[in-house]
Parts: sequence; C-alpha cells; structure tokens
Amino acid sequence: METGDPRNSVPPGRSGPFFGFVGAIGVVALAVSAGPLVALADRWSELPAAFWTMAALAVACDARPFVPPGRRQTSAVFPSTCFTFAILLGWGFGPAVAVQAVAVAVSGWRLGYAPWRTGFNAAQYACALAAAYAVTRLGPGELFDGGRLHWTDVAAVGGATVAWFVVNYGLVSSAVRLRFGDRWWPSVRSGLAYELLATGSLLLLAPVLVAAARASAALIPLVLVPLFAVYRMARLSAEREQLADVDPLTGLPNRKALLTEVAEQVHLHGDRAARGAPDAHLALLLLDLDRFKHVNDALGHAVGDRLLVEVSARLTGAVGAGDMVARLGGDEFAIVVPRLTDIDQARERAARVVAALAEPVPLDGLPLDVGGAIGIALYPDHGEDFATLMRHADVAMYDAKHRNDTVAVYAPESDHNSAERLSLLADLRRVLESGPSAQGGETVGVRGGDGAALTPALPVRADRPARNQRPARDGGRRSGDGANRWLRRRRERVEERHDDDLIERILTGADPIRRRAARAGAGPVAGPLVVGDAEFAPETETETETADADVTQDAEAAVSTGAPGVIGPTADGSTVAGPDEQAGHPGEITMYYQPQIAIATGEVVGVEALLRWRHPRRGMVDPGELIQVAEQSAVMRLLTRRVVDDVVEQLAKWSAAGLTLRAALNVSVRDLHTGEIADQIADRLTRYGVPPERLQVEITEGALMADPRRVLASITQLHRIGVGIALDDFGTGYSSLQHLRRLPLSEVKVDRSFVLGMAEDPDDAAIVRSMIELAGALGLRVVAEGVEDERTWRMLHAAGCDVAQGWFHARPMPAEDLVAWLSRYRPVRPAEAGSRSGPAPEGESKASS
Repeated sequence: METGDPRNSVPPGRSGPFFGFVGAIGVVALAVSAGPLVALADRWSELPAAFWTMAALAVACDARPFVPPGRRQTSAVFPSTCFTFAILLGWGFGPAVAVQAVAVAVSGWRLGYAPWRTGFNAAQYACALAAAYAVTRLGPGELFDGGRLHWTDVAAVGGATVAWFVVNYGLVSSAVRLRFGDRWWPSVRSGLAYELLATGSLLLLAPVLVAAARASAALIPLVLVPLFAVYRMARLSAEREQLADVDPLTGLPNRKALLTEVAEQVHLHGDRAARGAPDAHLALLLLDLDRFKHVNDALGHAVGDRLLVEVSARLTGAVGAGDMVARLGGDEFAIVVPRLTDIDQARERAARVVAALAEPVPLDGLPLDVGGAIGIALYPDHGEDFATLMRHADVAMYDAKHRNDTVAVYAPESDHNSAERLSLLADLRRVLESGPSAQGGETVGVRGGDGAALTPALPVRADRPARNQRPARDGGRRSGDGANRWLRRRRERVEERHDDDLIERILTGADPIRRRAARAGAGPVAGPLVVGDAEFAPETETETETADADVTQDAEAAVSTGAPGVIGPTADGSTVAGPDEQAGHPGEITMYYQPQIAIATGEVVGVEALLRWRHPRRGMVDPGELIQVAEQSAVMRLLTRRVVDDVVEQLAKWSAAGLTLRAALNVSVRDLHTGEIADQIADRLTRYGVPPERLQVEITEGALMADPRRVLASITQLHRIGVGIALDDFGTGYSSLQHLRRLPLSEVKVDRSFVLGMAEDPDDAAIVRSMIELAGALGLRVVAEGVEDERTWRMLHAAGCDVAQGWFHARPMPAEDLVAWLSRYRPVRPAEAGSRSGPAPEGESKASS
C-alpha cells in the first residue's frame, strides 16, 4: 500500500473493518462476474463494430476523467459509465464488466491510485452492473426487440438505472464511512445531489447510444460532441465558481471560501466531540498586519501588493498541511487550524506565524519590517459557528493590538460589543430620547440671569409643545389628539415588549454568574458619570463605601415606598424590581454637582456637572463602561445635548433664586470633532438668558491629540462666545506645554492621580507644585481634583493653588441637595481651620464651622 499519498492511506485503527469490507465486495464481484467473463471468451468474434467503438471510447475517456475544481478526486466523473451501461443494455453483463475493468485500470493508473483502491473500484462497478443486469432480466426479453423501444423496455431501463446507482453509491458511501469514521447518513446526503446530476446524466444517455448503435456504428462517436460540450460547460462553471472563492491577488481562498471551510470543519469537529475524540477543537486565527498603510502611502500600492503576495507565501509555508490560509481583504488574513486538543496548540501555530513574519521582506532593495497582531478563537469554547468565531477572533486581535502584543486569545471581558452592552446602549438611547424627567416642580415663573421670564416655549420641560404643533382652535383641543393618543398608546405597547429586556433575560439565563447575582440580589455599583473622557468613579475606599451605602439606602427606600424603576433587596435577600423595570422603563438620568472651593477664601466659586444614570436593573451604571459604549455611537450627541440643556437650565434657575455659580461640564472627543457643540451651547445660553462666563467647558489632552486642528477650531469658537475653557487631567497627557501656549485656556485642572498621593509621596507633591507654578506664570487658574483630607488642602494652599474640588469639602449631589448644602455652608480659610481630618459628614462640609 502506498503511504506517501494521503488518498491511498487509511487512518490508524480503521484498517481492519475497512479492508474487510473491500475484500468482501471483491469476493462478491468475482462470484457474480466469473461465469459471464469465462463465457465471453467464445463471443469476442461475434461482437459488432458498435461494441468495439463503445469500448474504445470508454477506455479513452477514462484516461482523462473530469475532476471538478475545488472538489476531491473522489468526486471525479468517469465517462466510461455511459458506454459500459450502454454495452450492458445492448450486449449483456459479461462485455460490460470486461470493458469497465479495463477503463478502471486505466483511470486508476492515471490518477495514481493504490492497487487496493483500483481493485475496489472495479469490484463496485461489477456489483452495480450485476444489479442493473438482474433488473433487465425481469423484463419481457431482449431490449430494443425489432429495433423498436416499447414501454416495457423503458421501465426495464429505468429500473436498471436506479439499481446501478443505488448499489454503486451505497458501496462507495459505506467504504467512506468505514475508512474515515464519519456518520453514514450525513456523508451520503452531502454528495447525493452532485452524484445524481453527474452520474445519473451519463446513465440516462446510455439508451440513446444503444438506439444509435442499432442504426449505425458511425453514429456512436457523435455522442462525444455533446459529452465534450457538457464537459466544457461544467469545467467553465466550476472554474468560475472556484474564482469566486479565490483572492485574485494572492491566490489564497477568500472570505466566501473561508466561510465554507469553517462551516464544514465545525460539522466534522462536532462529530468528533460527540464521539469523545481528543482532537475535537478548531482554531480560527485572524491576522492584521501592522503599518501596511504606511507602505502603501510611502511606496505605492504596487509595492503594497507585492508585499501581500510575499506575506501570503510566508503564511502558507508556516502552517500545517491540513491548515487553510485565507485573505479576507486589505491586510487581513485568516488561518483555520483543525484537529487541536487545546488552546496551547493554537498558540504554538500563531507563534510560528509570528516567527515567519519576523524576517524583513526585501522589495526593490528596501527591507520592509512586517509584523501583525493575531487573535485566536477556539471551537467550541468561543463559538460554534463562523460568525461567532470570526467576531471573537476579531475582538482578540484588537485586544492584542491595544496591549502592543502579537497574540491574544479571546476573552469575554475584552468584548466591548457584547449583547449586554448593545442592550445598555439601546436603553441609554431610550432614556435620552424620552426627554428630561419631570423634576423640580413647575417652570412657570422661573427667570433667567437677565431677569426675563422663561416662557413655556423654551426647552425647559420635556412635556413642552412640539415645534410643529399649531395652536388649538377649538378650546384647547387639536383635531389630531385622538390620533396622537392612539400613537402614544401604540408606542407604549411596543415599549412593553422591549427587545433589550429579552436580551437581558437570555443573558441572565445563560450565564451562571449573572443568575447567582440575580438570586443573591447583588447591589449595584455606585459612581458618578462624566460626559466626556474623564471618569469619576469613587476616589477612595471611603468614597466607595459611602456611595454604596447611598445606593443601598435609595434602593431600600424605593422598595418600601414603591418608587419606580429601582431594584432593591427584600427581607429574604431576593431582588425586587420596581414598576419601571416591569414596564421596560430605561431608568432615569440625573445631573449631580460637586462644589469647587476657592482655597484662599473658602468661598464656593463653581460646580462641576456630573451625569448619573440609575438603570432599573443594573442600578447606578459604571461611568467608564457607559462612556465607552456611548463614545463610539451617535448616542454621544444625544447625551451631550441632554447635559448642556440640563446644566444651562439649572444655571438659569439658580440665577433666578439669587445663586451666582459657575458650572463646568465635560465634552467628548466626538463633540469637539463635529463642531456642533459651540453652536448648541450658544443657542442654549441665549434661550435661557445665561451669561456665557457662567459656563465652562472641560476638555482633556486626549481629545486634543485625536485631531488638534478640528478641536482647536471648536475651542476657539467657544472662547469667542465667552465660554471658559479648562484643560482637564492636566499632567497625564502629551505636549502639555504646547497646549498651554496655544489654546485659549482660562483654567487647568491638576489630575487627581497626583493630588491623592501628594500628602504621602514627595514626588507627587513636587509635581503638583511645579504644575501650579507653571500655570500661575501663564495667568491660568488652577483647580486641584481629588482633595480628600485637610493636610492635602493645606499643602495646596501653601503651593498657591486657587481652587480645590473633592470629597474633603463635599461629594457630588443633586441640584436641590446642593442648594440645601450651600445654605448650611460657612467658608473657612486654611489658616482658620482646626486640626480635624477625614471626609466631611453627609450633607455637611468638613470646612464648615
């Protein structure tokens, strides 16, 4: 037996049953054909020229069988089937078996088959021809008697065709199952349609050949014309189909071929897993090249194409014989690695790919460094279909890029686009589109900073009339009220069937951790939310404990009072959902404000506006997660618009109440890039009559670095309006000195990461003092974030810092609580303060007297 060619090998452990089956079929074939073959010795001289013509054509055609491109050679089409079946119908079983055996021997030699495989093919055809001949003998007698074809002849030919096909296809399918261990019916079903079309067409052509032979042997070669035409059409069609699966530049399989391969391998590996085989894992590796765009930009696309061809060759040489390398487009490649036992083997294959790309690629005398990031997804651990494996491999690949690594395996915590996050994004859009909550009583009588009344036409309330509504003509009723009520009722019914709630329930049912958390009534994580790049999670353990206690108290109060939309624990530890959750309500967004204190005088000079979202199921949503979800979508614009509206409206209310405060709010990179933020702020300041200097916009250095030109244009427009600009998280970004010199800033905020440690770390203290001195020399106001204790407060005063913000003075609070806090607050200068330390009690400043 040949072992070099995998087509001629049998997997270990399957040789006994397989070769036993092959031997049994050979014995049966010899038993049924020995007699007719012996009797054929006396008939050679009696056979007509038509027989010899068909025999010659059968052997000649099988010398070059048709193998469809993209298919295994087991799917080859042998034209001898047409001629040998015609010989069977016209001259009996013996001549047909003899010609078929010679044709099989020729085709086996041409295709390089092992002797056992050629012998089995001859035996299977002999059994099929014997079954067909037996059916013809059940007919009325000789076929085509008298040169005419009767209906009984048609029935006999049809029965013989079916018998030939069933026996031949059944023997081949059984041999494949014994050889490779696949399940019988799926393997039979997968190739049935193709065999019916290819082999069935040849069998049905046989009666036409017999009829032509009765007329003249010269007509028989004419059948080669339609056979050749069908052959060429099939080949051209198969080549077009193959080209649709091939990348034209590299010659590798494309995304379509990759999908087909993964789907087939998933099916095979599922069978292996069901049988308990250890090699039942399939790995999908996704590779994205680094700096490929730089090559295209610097050297041109022609050089980039040559680089891709070279990379393709290296990838093909680095993978195993059974692996598949595909190009997805651009500089992305995928590798399918079957029959793995664990993830370590997938990592080893990825390491080989990395090593193959480590050597520079010389093009036109210029060595080009080629590298990339590889993401790995494993079947069935990370997905059980192509779409899931592809998405998870993509997540892992970007995770590797973000960590400046070369290889990463998919991890759920790295998936920022999970169904849960999509559900959260959908809920955020709903709560933003629903408008501000009805809070704070009536708006009638509220006056802006210029003393003008805020009319109901202004966007103060969520229930204000729409701009496109006309005044009522019939006593306050509009003709469309009935239709509007019907639309509102329909919208409410649709919202009750919110798909995101269904996603949440599916996720909870599928994840044991979430189920345990739901049963245990796990409390939500408290934390304020900042619109923009800054995050405002609890700053210390003390803050976290206080915030968690506040949320717990709120939840318990909601359960006891029936407050809507809040989850709280019951006496037995179970979780209770408010009516908002049951109705699919997305929760409530509220603005919180943290005071900013002038260190030298102790006066409250401003507040920072922070956004908090109390979700009906998740409690207080983690601000970092929410910003990460909203930042990459159009929801960020809705979020910014909501914050600007609420903050400017609140400034107008405070002004009408006699409170003169400056409010600072954060804006995101997306807002600064679009350029709409300046027009929006100007419009709201004009509508509410708020002086521009009462509002301040905070930006981060990360936003500046993303696109300095567009960001500078937006900041300059805000500065012209009169809105103050503050540089947030000062000291943590890049090119800080350049920004201080070029930007129209009025304030810098020292990042809390330095302020929190300055009382204990001399290096942090030195950094803070240097930043204060630098900003002071440039005439900028300095705000220190994260002031947690009296010692830090005094050190900042000694360093010349202007303003302090942190839990030492006050925590963030709703607007109504801030008014009550201000009424109790008494300014205290650092020189007058006592020796107390630690965070201030709830609702009272540490600096109050």
